[in-house]
Amino acid sequence: MAHKEYEINIDPRILELLGPNLYTNIYYVLAELVANAYDANAKNVYIISDNNSITVEDDGHGMSYEVGVKKFLNIAQESRTNDEESFVSGSDRKRRKMGRKGVGKLAALSVSENVEVKTIKDGDRSGFILSRRVNDDHKLKAIDEDNINFLRVREQGTSIVMKAPQYKLHKTLKAAKNNLLKIFPLVNEDFRIHLQIGNKTEVIDSFEREIIQGLGGLVTLGEKFSFLHDNFDSQLKLPADDEDKLHLRKQPFLEKLKLVDRDGEKRTFELEIKGWIGAYRSSRGKKLDQTDFPDNFISILANNKMGEFNILPLVGKNALNEVYVVGQLHIDLFEETMLPDMALSNRQGYKSDDKRYEVATKYIREELLPLVISLRAKYSAYKKSKKDEENHKKNKEREKKFKEQIEKFKSDASADAAKEILQSVSRDSEDLQSIVKSVINKTLPNLGIKRSIDNNKKKLLIMTFPLK
Repeated sequence: MAHKEYEINIDPRILELLGPNLYTNIYYVLAELVANAYDANAKNVYIISDNNSITVEDDGHGMSYEVGVKKFLNIAQESRTNDEESFVSGSDRKRRKMGRKGVGKLAALSVSENVEVKTIKDGDRSGFILSRRVNDDHKLKAIDEDNINFLRVREQGTSIVMKAPQYKLHKTLKAAKNNLLKIFPLVNEDFRIHLQIGNKTEVIDSFEREIIQGLGGLVTLGEKFSFLHDNFDSQLKLPADDEDKLHLRKQPFLEKLKLVDRDGEKRTFELEIKGWIGAYRSSRGKKLDQTDFPDNFISILANNKMGEFNILPLVGKNALNEVYVVGQLHIDLFEETMLPDMALSNRQGYKSDDKRYEVATKYIREELLPLVISLRAKYSAYKKSKKDEENHKKNKEREKKFKEQIEKFKSDASADAAKEILQSVSRDSEDLQSIVKSVINKTLPNLGIKRSIDNNKKKLLIMTFPLK
């Protein structure tokens, strides 16, 4: 084969301007690159972070030089223009494409000035350096075929290597995993993310189950999400009927809309909202802080890809109980191929004046959010009732134990006093009184009064002089 050349069909000045500003968060960048792997029908995607680079590598179908690579370099070429193109090649129409505008491939330039792109398809190796600074001839520097290899993938796929990254992942796997999953929650047995930071690795193949286990209230929309109820547990040990009142199964929200399609014709479409929304049992650690993303959010996903991370500030009232709310709602009509694109240019939200957006947010604001907040209130009531019941039970046990101690004290004291009196030679009243008093003082610890007084003293001291 002749020497491969890599020519990008965009004004180099646009790359220099757009590259650093397209994304401002490493996890949004990773989500775009992972979405590309998903659209390549990959089963596994590897995110590998070390001191000098961040690599995103997948075992998808890779790109041939003549077709795939040239399409990749054709920036902003729309990838979904009809129904057939809406599905991932080779997926038997089981995967809907996430990409649409064709600019997500530039995401890596937000992290690095120079990005290595290496791909293998059916033994055909191609590689080049995508850069913010490209010569006027639009030619990219080629990577020698001997250096086109992968870290984890064995046969074919694609590798994006961000050299000298300007953004870093969290040092701990847990923090990086949680942030990534909030932006890209579509992981399962058919699409796994392998996250490696330094020499530590974790395989991620579930998101919802982990969150559901921390909820005190849950609402699912649609049969697809019913499995989440298997992981729900209020941890209140309620009767089954009461427990069932805390997690509800509902049908998806459906509403027919008349919208103008890409060709300018008015047609009827069905807006469907599926997914889940819940309320945490505890707000501890769930408030917005210095982490990349808050733990309380309502995300909008379309075609399983994150469209807008958090609409809670829009649909909520900034009430204190909203700190408990978390949810992921799927609205595929937001990415309908037949309709105009409603995504914002930064791919981190939607146009708020689009009719689809208005109808969806109205339902979430007026029906769904109040419902889940009512479940949180119900959980709190059950929890208080349980606590009151436990406190009452403890008081009854303490009362019973104290009565038993009194009876034992009376029995022991009277027996010891009788024994001492019988052994005493003197019958003087003062001597007898002294004997009884001595026996009482000797037996008094059996009542446990001193221990109770000492404990209350400690509580009083802690309240008066709180520990720093």
